[in-house]
Amino acid sequence: MTQKILVALDDSANAMRAVEQTARAFLPENQVTLYSVLPEVDFKCLMDFNALNRDQIEFHYSLCEDMQNKKNEQVDLALKRAKNRLLQSGFLPKNIKVKIDRRSSDIARDIIKEAEDGYDIIVMGRRGRSALKEFILGSISQKVLHSVKDKSVLIVG
Repeated sequence: MTQKILVALDDSANAMRAVEQTARAFLPENQVTLYSVLPEVDFKCLMDFNALNRDQIEFHYSLCEDMQNKKNEQVDLALKRAKNRLLQSGFLPKNIKVKIDRRSSDIARDIIKEAEDGYDIIVMGRRGRSALKEFILGSISQKVLHSVKDKSVLIVG
């Protein structure tokens, strides 16, 4: 029986380890969706514009746009590498889907919402935060693990 696998990834090394685990642990007949949620531009772009003149605001927006474009390129490259890795492992192109969504709320919630579309298992990497930061802020993988219903979750470290 084939499974429908959701591999949630970004451009991190942990995400690529999740792809590696998927390539090794699952049969190529399974359907895999490589799923990424594009985060918003870094918080440094969200600042008080009252103190800036028009030229400074335009320059600032330009920098923010450049940052977003760079992040989009990194995620796109990561998705291409992930797809190529699965293809090398014998997965058929027709069984690999690539899906990118813009962040609509919280990245974990967006992953959970996508998982509700009939997936059997979610595979994702564990974020490389310190224990203190993870305790205080939590991680996307932990939020998914504790919030998803009726799905298996494989977190790769």
